[in-house]
Amino acid sequence: MLTNSDFNFKNNHTSILELPFSEHIEELRQRCFHIFSIILVLTFLSFFEVKELVKLLELPVSNVKFFQLSPGEYFISTVKISFYTGLLFGSPFAVGQIILFLLPGLTEKETKIILPLLLSSLVLFGTGLVFSYYVLIPAALNFFLTYSDEVIEPLWSFDQYFEFILVLFYTTGLAFQIPIIQILLGLLNIVSAKQMVKVWRYVILISTIIGAILTPSTDPLTQLLFSLAILFLYFSGIGILFLIKNLFILHT
Repeated sequence: MLTNSDFNFKNNHTSILELPFSEHIEELRQRCFHIFSIILVLTFLSFFEVKELVKLLELPVSNVKFFQLSPGEYFISTVKISFYTGLLFGSPFAVGQIILFLLPGLTEKETKIILPLLLSSLVLFGTGLVFSYYVLIPAALNFFLTYSDEVIEPLWSFDQYFEFILVLFYTTGLAFQIPIIQILLGLLNIVSAKQMVKVWRYVILISTIIGAILTPSTDPLTQLLFSLAILFLYFSGIGILFLIKNLFILHT
């Protein structure tokens, strides 16, 4: 028998789901506006501290002098750095807004699946940035510096250097979403964990190709590290999917 509290919750949940389409659009517009506003504020705050951010970006390489090819090149670079910093630190807020928008329309079972995946996706993206900053970028830069040592003096354009780092940052962050994609495919019963294990040879080949395409540098060390990271993430995703499936079977 349903209690009054259960009946009230059901009515409230139903009323939320039965909101007019125009109200859903209005709510989505407001949340997008909030996301845009917070990113804009964080971008302006980052611009005021952009010199510290520039120093932070220059840390992976030490014995290199940077220059600008045109009078406004460094200014444009600092604007881009500020924007991407605002976008990065505004991502948790954006994910929160997405969760708040989706939450009323989700069942309890869907909530238990989607919310952890969204939060895990954010954590994995941040982990990818850290891996890129501390492993991939130093490896790529040291390779180029060592290769041209005693032959060419390293004078690099700061704008091109920043674009090089930016590409590595975001490609690595996106590559770290592989376990999330695997879990979604497994939970939707599109591909099973056993099927993922069977194609491991093709995964090694594909990871090598992806490492060669997505890394902006041509050095083999960076491509190898990137490919190994993809393989580690892929097999980690299989292991997590196995655990989730087994736990689901135990609970049912």
